[in-house]
Amino acid sequence: MSKGKLFLIPSVLAPDTAADIISPQVKSVIQHTKHFLVEDLRTARRYISSLRLGVVIDELHLEILDKKTRTPAMPTLMAPIFEGKDMGVISEAGCPGIADPGSVAVAYAHEKGIQVVPLSGPSSMFLALMGSGFNGQSFAFHGYLPIEKKARIAGIKELESDSIKNRRTQIFMETPFRNNHLFQDLISNLHPHTKLCVAKNLTGTDELIQTKSVADWRKAKLDLHKIPTVFVLYAGE
Repeated sequence: MSKGKLFLIPSVLAPDTAADIISPQVKSVIQHTKHFLVEDLRTARRYISSLRLGVVIDELHLEILDKKTRTPAMPTLMAPIFEGKDMGVISEAGCPGIADPGSVAVAYAHEKGIQVVPLSGPSSMFLALMGSGFNGQSFAFHGYLPIEKKARIAGIKELESDSIKNRRTQIFMETPFRNNHLFQDLISNLHPHTKLCVAKNLTGTDELIQTKSVADWRKAKLDLHKIPTVFVLYAGE
């Protein structure tokens, strides 16, 4: 029996944006797939329902694939694919495999000769980079910076030094309820001429993508509390 395919299915970054953001290709794959690996059951069900595809949610088979999932669990989780059934991976927001635990399923699929099909969709990391005006030829995504303040400040300074030395754009984020703390540490510890892009609630109705020097950010009033935000730093010029 031939194996099914593993589809990497992007989801929305902001509520009520599926009609404008999610492509017909993605909708078609979801409509014809019954087995999914998802980061969060409630989010995945709500997302699929929002697409209004006529899919009966109770007929779908959803299994959890999150940051706790390890490779030994994959043979069981991906059993349907060996029966010739296609499967989809859906993260909580954005594209599976980018700042997301979906990569463990993809790595296992390659190991077992399963075809992997990534589908186009919104990625907060790449949207922020595109909108920043910074170097898109050399960049690095660092995920979350350290929680402890001293280590976080040291990390910020290290990113700035690397950007100066290698002309590299640095991309990172924070848990939304700690955004304001990170923003203050950034503008307090970076060189005044360093450029910082703040990209909040990407694709949402109140989306903001704004690049300023750190000196100019120090004069601005900005509240990022509990708002999904990506930070992009560049000190290379």
